[in-house]
Amino acid sequence: MSKYTKEDIIRIIRENDVKFVRLQFTDIFGTLKNVAITTSQVEKALDNKCMFDGSSIEGFVRIEESDMYLWPDLDTFVILPWHTRHGKIARLICDVYKPDGTPFEGDPRYILRKAIQDAADMGYSFNVGPECEFFLFNTDEYGHPTTITHDTAGYFDMGPSDLGESCRRDICLTLEDMGFEIEASHHEVAIAQHEIDFKYSEALSAADNILTFKMVVKSAADSHGLCATFMPKPVYGQCGSGMHTNMSLFKDGKNAFYDPDSESGLSEIAHQFIAGICKHVKSISAITNPLVNSYKRLVPGYEAPCYIAWTTCNRSALIRVPDTRGVGTRVELRSPDPACNPYLVFAVLLQAGLEGIREGMTPPPPVSANIYDMKEADRKKLGIENLPADLIDAVECMEADPFIREVLGDHVYTKYVEAKRQEWKEYTTRVSQWEIERYLNKF
Repeated sequence: MSKYTKEDIIRIIRENDVKFVRLQFTDIFGTLKNVAITTSQVEKALDNKCMFDGSSIEGFVRIEESDMYLWPDLDTFVILPWHTRHGKIARLICDVYKPDGTPFEGDPRYILRKAIQDAADMGYSFNVGPECEFFLFNTDEYGHPTTITHDTAGYFDMGPSDLGESCRRDICLTLEDMGFEIEASHHEVAIAQHEIDFKYSEALSAADNILTFKMVVKSAADSHGLCATFMPKPVYGQCGSGMHTNMSLFKDGKNAFYDPDSESGLSEIAHQFIAGICKHVKSISAITNPLVNSYKRLVPGYEAPCYIAWTTCNRSALIRVPDTRGVGTRVELRSPDPACNPYLVFAVLLQAGLEGIREGMTPPPPVSANIYDMKEADRKKLGIENLPADLIDAVECMEADPFIREVLGDHVYTKYVEAKRQEWKEYTTRVSQWEIERYLNKF
């Protein structure tokens, strides 16, 4: 059942003196896009009549196919907890449609919707709880981002060494004003690194929440004279930022990953879901870890996964099953980073897990030992393989696996591969400062 109707939104806008409404969507790389309209145009937008030029959006369509329409998802309506001198601003996240009234196959939200429907056809709903890490850096005299910080704090430290504490507090309060349930907020391992966790939700809502979260973090940082970045590894020799992704399937109101009669508390469905992800995780890496910089995080010694294995206990494995059982039983994939497009990530992970269930796959045995401490020969004996070493390796794994093209569709798959190959080419010809210039502010 929908949270809002068209009439509800129009009434709320009038009652709260909202002056502008942002219509938001993403390109195929997860960059948030925005069309601002005055409230005089709201009724037109809610009737799905807001047109834009799709040829100007990266990865969308050619110039001769440029007309596209934004269809607002009414349940995403929220009044932003800040306003300009002209009045309050509201937000709606939109799906992208073609002029003939059919969904645009290049819309990342549509790709996730298809995966969710496939799960629903099997009787499942898909819940996701992301853990987003980010850095807060100083800006230079012109307000441009740097990697300079006066922060000296470490994991779970407090002020005065944690100089991002007040900014993090403002982020949490703003998110709560927007309906988020904040579960935890703390300083992370690296200097200037932070994490704020919010409650899990259904996959589409969770992906929407990540984009909203990033927007709020960047806005709050700017108000504190700081730069927030979700670039995975902005500082050499420090831990990078991940987006650990906790997943669960529910069926008939019960957690399908939980089996009270099994020794581990995990159901056969959970094992099959894990097996599906293990099968495709190399080819999925180009989606979960989309930047050249992503693979500088996925190295030994910095609490990031490098090896394909799963476990019910330690954090050195790629896939971890936290101790919680019952309704909280979940599978945590530790490789994704916050530069990814969450719609595409959740879609490929869900489809990989569903394939494991449909085909009755069996995962490799769980690994309880610290994989980081193992010798290479010992890992080989256990059949533990490495994740892709760099972006081009990940793209080649993606091209070798027909599964990815099937999930993303020809349009997004082709555009994505072309862009990532070009990104790698640019990087290899201009290594020194290229990553900072390209990634730091954008992500």
